[in-house]
Amino acid sequence: MKNYQFTTNWWSAKIYFLNIGILLSLGLLNSCKKNADVEQNMNPAGATETTMVAQTELTSGIGNGVNIQPSYYNNGNPNFGWSLMKQQTKIKTVRLEIEPDKVSQAKTWISQAKSNGYTVIATYHKSSVLGSDNTAELTAAANWWKANYANLASSGSFTVNLMNEWGSHNLTANGFASAYNNAISIVRQVYSGPIIIDISGYGQETAIAAAAAKGLNGGTKLNDGNYILSAHIYPGAYNQAKGRYMNTSDIDDLASAGKPCILGEFGNQGGSGANWSAIVDYAKSKGWTILGWAWNGDGNSMNMVSPSWASNGSASSFTLSSYFSVVYNKL
Repeated sequence: MKNYQFTTNWWSAKIYFLNIGILLSLGLLNSCKKNADVEQNMNPAGATETTMVAQTELTSGIGNGVNIQPSYYNNGNPNFGWSLMKQQTKIKTVRLEIEPDKVSQAKTWISQAKSNGYTVIATYHKSSVLGSDNTAELTAAANWWKANYANLASSGSFTVNLMNEWGSHNLTANGFASAYNNAISIVRQVYSGPIIIDISGYGQETAIAAAAAKGLNGGTKLNDGNYILSAHIYPGAYNQAKGRYMNTSDIDDLASAGKPCILGEFGNQGGSGANWSAIVDYAKSKGWTILGWAWNGDGNSMNMVSPSWASNGSASSFTLSSYFSVVYNKL
């Protein structure tokens, strides 16, 4: 999400459970490209929400959850309201956005999240360069991970989200793939797990990311074998390569990459033109992990709890906000 503090942006039951058991034993990530047999035999109308959520979590290893942006409040040491979050049992994963100067604080965030039972995604987030095409900034993020991964991982395991929203709407598939190939090679010196890649155009250029993943027409291809593509969905989500606001077909476009995919962010504010709710529902129906923006830390009004850190960074007691259900009902 653009930092609003800085800028205004699922045959028979036996076969089904056998498949689930196999996926669990292999520890596979759920591929965006749906298994053809599942697609042909699934009855969405007869599937319960619980079944679909379980399928997502069992196959991806990353459950649905929320974003948290703590860097800018109380010197990066706000109270997260973990006890209140734990009452919201649909929340399985937290995506932590880390400004580059908040390493020591991030260690505490990771430790707290893990001790409270959450899967963690840790994201390098530099507010001043969101949407930048400057490859030096992506390389800097990779080198930050090289320098800090071991230190951060000492507080608990997490999945690396290489950089939040690098790449503009104008970035080509070749440019996207080339820059990420270099950055990923640096991160691979210290980290062997899945790397989450925010697609370009503030997480909205699905066709560009799919082309980069496949190396279409002899173009540069993302050559790492273990990455996850992440889209960010808001009302103003725009697919410049298609010349229109995003719609559910963009989820299929990204799925065509044949790689694991998630919605790393979603919310109901920031522009207009895209049916963010329908897009999120469609991604979820495909078994994608979805992560709402935000538990706390949005500089505007997309905070699931009250008070927001933006209004009271030292608050120690929280209640659910009016915005809470916007995210939670999707999870």
